[in-house]
Amino acid sequence: MKKICEYVAGIDYSLTSPAVCVGKLVDGMLKFENCKFHFIKKNRSHESFGNFRAYDYPKYSDEIERYVRLAEWAIECIRWFNGRAKHVYLEDYAFAATGRVFNIGENTGILKQQLKQSGFLFTTIPPTVIKKFATGKGNANKELMYETFLEETNIDLQSRLSPKSIKITNPVSDIIDSYYICKTGLL
Repeated sequence: MKKICEYVAGIDYSLTSPAVCVGKLVDGMLKFENCKFHFIKKNRSHESFGNFRAYDYPKYSDEIERYVRLAEWAIECIRWFNGRAKHVYLEDYAFAATGRVFNIGENTGILKQQLKQSGFLFTTIPPTVIKKFATGKGNANKELMYETFLEETNIDLQSRLSPKSIKITNPVSDIIDSYYICKTGLL
């Protein structure tokens, strides 16, 4: 019997540290070993390894160009396979967010517009749904998400990407979120 393969993507999108998980579904199942991860470096020591690919932050001259370059980067990440992602899952807005919320909205709006123009189907998923799927708690913090990822995959991203940090920081938390966004979307 021939296995049916297709790709899906989960994007943890932000202005500073976006991450993308592209997963190959085999007979409708997503397994960690069939995923490729893409993230933007937070410092020079971040390097690609295994199925994790590090990228330099795109160059830009103004905020709109920044949003366009980030969207182009994300779309290239989901397009680079021998096929293309059949569906893209995005973390929806956190309505309790503070800070540059209008910039975040503009940035995400440009990504959604470019996804649509490129022919990708996409669905947004509330952050609480993603956290509940991953950990059983809709208000899970970064540490609990990390512990769940470590237990499931046996990959210690913290030691590899942020060995001097005692807290779970970017890009570690973004990579983990992209993975669980992808998995949650398949429910």
